[in-house]
Amino acid sequence: MSDDKQEFFDRLDKVQAGMLGLTKDGETVPMAPQLRKDQDGKIWFITAQGTDLVQGVAAGPQEARLVVADSESGLYANVEGKLSLSHDPDVLDELWSPMAAAWFEDDRKDPDVRLLCFEPSFAACWFNTTSGVKFLYEIAKANLSDTQPDTGRKTEVRF
Repeated sequence: MSDDKQEFFDRLDKVQAGMLGLTKDGETVPMAPQLRKDQDGKIWFITAQGTDLVQGVAAGPQEARLVVADSESGLYANVEGKLSLSHDPDVLDELWSPMAAAWFEDDRKDPDVRLLCFEPSFAACWFNTTSGVKFLYEIAKANLSDTQPDTGRKTEVRF
């Protein structure tokens, strides 16, 4: 895995929420991205039957977009890929958490639980510094030397 791709997944693993939507709809909704322990290159979402996203992929995979702006992880990204419905109980078991359980009356056994799989193909990313001390140092250095602060870098990631 390339360094940029690895950095993307390492930072995404710290993100609590992003905006996910089908490209054709032009709308996004807040969702909690999850990664498997083996980082299989996919981004997973637990949701419920009846949501627009589940209905949108019921007939098959669809072009989708995930947008992340997270200062804690320092990840700012516009990610394109395919979104599909997954029926893999092992992945759902691995990803299930008390946070997911809070949304479902019958916990993991709730018949409305659905698992979405996002397979990214391209991401325009900005990897920003997450250190407050480094940020302040760069701002001070820039003010003293009339240079731009170095607070991160922009990159494109192909999956």
